[in-house]
Amino acid sequence: MDPVVVSVSSNPEHTFSKAALPRIRLLAGLGVEGDAHLGTTVQHLSRVAADPAQPNLRQVHLVQAELLEELAGAGFEVAPGQLGENVTTRGLDLLSLSTGTVLRLGERARVRVTGLRNPCAQIDGFSQGLLKQVLYRGADGGVVRRAGVMGVVLVSGVVEPGAPIRVEAPRGPHVPLERV
Repeated sequence: MDPVVVSVSSNPEHTFSKAALPRIRLLAGLGVEGDAHLGTTVQHLSRVAADPAQPNLRQVHLVQAELLEELAGAGFEVAPGQLGENVTTRGLDLLSLSTGTVLRLGERARVRVTGLRNPCAQIDGFSQGLLKQVLYRGADGGVVRRAGVMGVVLVSGVVEPGAPIRVEAPRGPHVPLERV
């Protein structure tokens, strides 16, 4: 199956979940038009408190629909947008991408992947026990983060469900994603 956008979401307020919409507009260097995380500097409230001048490497949040299906199998009902993501994808292993991968979403929009979302306790506020499903220690003792990836908008454009996703790997060796 070719990678595709399943759902798009946005929320102008700093709440955990985002409403599914018929389309979103990505703005180069800023993020999702009308979303609370739009901006050149960090907009996540915990990051703002630490250093409001940090660059915003978390303009767009992407989660794969396959994770939502896996969570459903574990007894958690999570619809697209409810983990706070802007774009829900299918047919693309987001977590295995290299840092710097560019995703072409639809006709024009391009997002450069910056790293892994670092899930927080708010996830358990949404559904008790969900945090342990997306953040845990692997067999090797390392931290496993499965709550999606973050990116910055390189090229503006409208993104709608059903839009194809094309992957442009960066030059050079694979650089595993780290939390941002």
